[in-house]
Amino acid sequence: MFSIKVCALTFLCILLLSLGASLAQANRDADGNSGGGWWSARRDSAGLAPDPRQNAAEAIVQVYAAPTYGWKGRVAVHPWIIFKRAGETRYRRFEVISWGSGDKVRLNSNEPDGYWYGAKPRLLVEHRGAEAEAMIPHIMAAIQSYPWPNTYRAWPGPNSNTFIAHIGREVPELKLDLPANALGKDYRSLLHPIGLPPSGRGLQVSLLGVLGVTVGAEEGFELNVLGLNMGIDFTPLRLRLPFVGGIGGDNLQKDKP
Repeated sequence: MFSIKVCALTFLCILLLSLGASLAQANRDADGNSGGGWWSARRDSAGLAPDPRQNAAEAIVQVYAAPTYGWKGRVAVHPWIIFKRAGETRYRRFEVISWGSGDKVRLNSNEPDGYWYGAKPRLLVEHRGAEAEAMIPHIMAAIQSYPWPNTYRAWPGPNSNTFIAHIGREVPELKLDLPANALGKDYRSLLHPIGLPPSGRGLQVSLLGVLGVTVGAEEGFELNVLGLNMGIDFTPLRLRLPFVGGIGGDNLQKDKP
């Protein structure tokens, strides 16, 4: 009984500390917000994607994520994938967007590396050349096979993170590592509670993304309670935390999109 209380208290402390760190980070990263509402928030290019015309001969695949708009940006991110084949001079950007009727999977609704309603995106994954060229057909097939194209639920899913996680499962060579604050990445149908993690390599057990555990090549070990994830990544060594994504190890890309 004592150990249960200690675990519960530790979990609560981690949540509060992670939320505090996320709020502090949000205040530091507020440069893209105009304060005038979503209609006036920045959506222009963040200057992160290689110029597709200058790199026309090269295939490119990238995955981005940015804090969601408004208060939800304190606790979760919105991801998307862009790619182009060798010889193409324009990217295709795919993502799931909640608003609007019908298909939630959208093509080129925003700039390839654009600010997400005031939030600067972070590059999570990049592949170039022959490796990228080979995986693009598999990415397209994964987009077509997404199980919930007409459904969106912010919690526990399916949502934009569920969509990108599905691509990662179907295309393990992408080596996707969605951060711990990608709420919805662990959403699974009750008919398939056991399967691959978003990295496509490892094992995941998840009940509708509300309760589960993940052991993955990119994720390390991660525990999910009510959609809030925490764990430890070993390549490189860092903590995976709710709200902030993670701390330690390689801070260049994977800590807090």
